[in-house]
Amino acid sequence: MIDLRPAAATRRARRRLLLLIAIFSLPVLVAYALYFSGWRPETSGNYGELVQPPRPLPEFVLQTLDGKALRLSELRGKWTLLMFAAAECPKPCAAALDKMHRIILAQGKEAERVRTAFVVTDLGARDWLQYAIKDYPGTLVLTGPADAMRMLASYFTLSKDVPPHDPNRIYVVDPLGNLMMSYPAEADANRIRKDLARLLRVSRIG
Repeated sequence: MIDLRPAAATRRARRRLLLLIAIFSLPVLVAYALYFSGWRPETSGNYGELVQPPRPLPEFVLQTLDGKALRLSELRGKWTLLMFAAAECPKPCAAALDKMHRIILAQGKEAERVRTAFVVTDLGARDWLQYAIKDYPGTLVLTGPADAMRMLASYFTLSKDVPPHDPNRIYVVDPLGNLMMSYPAEADANRIRKDLARLLRVSRIG
């Protein structure tokens, strides 16, 4: 009688080998199929424009709207959405203030980890500002001598095409006091909100 066991064992070994080849080949075949079908994964990166490398804020002493001295180092400890504008805030500037306020409120219980800072480059309309800023509770208003304001603005200059006094641009300062991201005038509020939510979720600071 012929012993068929070696032949059967060989067939089983061959089937196992073919199964392993199929298992390891499947991801490659799927990847090729997706690639040639035109499918691409959605980006998971940030929406804002990163500042590389992050810039530590200078140690300036500014003033709050009520005349109290405040060092920029005192901004540390929270995430800060910051913008530059004159006191007589025109419609685009007011829209940016409103945008920041709503973005922070949308963070829910995490909102206390974020603040808005409004750096005023010209206090010519102080009375208007004291009235208007009441619509945005929690907003920190900062100003100072003209020379100090020009020096501070220079730290926020990203390129010659992006002036720091653009009333629509929003800058992000991390809880360690570093300028690390910014958004242009037309930035979508919902996408900024998502960026900030991601930062708050993964950050162990602030």
